[in-house]
Amino acid sequence: MMADRQPLSILDLATISGDDETEALQATVALAQQAEATGHRRVWYAEHHNLPTIASSATAVLIAHVAAHTSSIKLGSGGIMLPNHAPLVIAEQFGTLARLHPGRIELGLGRAPGTDQNTVRALRRDPRDAEHFPDDVLELQGFLAGESRIPGVRAIPGAGTNVPLYILGSSLFGASLAAHLGLPYAFASHFAPAALHDAVETYRREFEPSTQLEAPRVIAAANVIAADREFDAQQQFEHVSRRRVGFFVAGRRDLGDDELDRIVASSQGQQVLAMMKHSAIGTPDQVRTFLDDFAHDADADELIVVHASPTPEQRLRSVELTASAWHE
Repeated sequence: MMADRQPLSILDLATISGDDETEALQATVALAQQAEATGHRRVWYAEHHNLPTIASSATAVLIAHVAAHTSSIKLGSGGIMLPNHAPLVIAEQFGTLARLHPGRIELGLGRAPGTDQNTVRALRRDPRDAEHFPDDVLELQGFLAGESRIPGVRAIPGAGTNVPLYILGSSLFGASLAAHLGLPYAFASHFAPAALHDAVETYRREFEPSTQLEAPRVIAAANVIAADREFDAQQQFEHVSRRRVGFFVAGRRDLGDDELDRIVASSQGQQVLAMMKHSAIGTPDQVRTFLDDFAHDADADELIVVHASPTPEQRLRSVELTASAWHE
């Protein structure tokens, strides 16, 4: 009998293994198809720029491609970094997606640039644009509702689609904004766990009902590596963790094992590892137990997980095993 658990979704970073970007994009389609076949609620894609391991930078384009190769699963952004874009352009992009795939498109929004300051300049954006995030969300919402806040300007396509909005965050700012606007709130606890409890508490306490949402709805994120054997899952996690530490601490330099060992053991390395605190690693039963406990601890209505295994084949297996255990 299937347990009464929270809905389970996936955040896919379109991970590039080695330097094969085409393989990464093909693997993203396969993962969404697997998610659809195994009862997941949604797959979201994150906007990041100038990162050698992430191929989801053109988020709306990727969603369109995946939507054309799936049939029912909800697809969206986790998220679009709104300060990088004019709200009208995002309304047009996601309005187009909503017209092509009715009822399947969602729009998660964040205020971070999703990249470094040099890349922000390459995007022709001003770092101060993030200060306008609340107003930009309202402007975008107006375009999608067909109630433009700018006289004479309509999102075509887009107006009247009412693509559902979600606020993404890792701080109290996003929690308060989502509550004030009456929107669902997704917390990035898969890489920024520190403020999880305070943010969720703030969001639930301050929530004001809206036309989109009558009661608060929290989505919490976690990393997952499920494998048939615990040893294999732990080996995968060690590989991923060491690679992440090397990237964040040493940038894109090639590192030998000895140097990487020293970096992992350093205070900086340990801080990076602490970012992955909420990680379910092991056999399907172990992953299910961890996620059950995490959902309770986070006071989450839904879970969204990042399958962090190093290879596409391992990620697909992790999706399959996790779904099977979760829906028992």
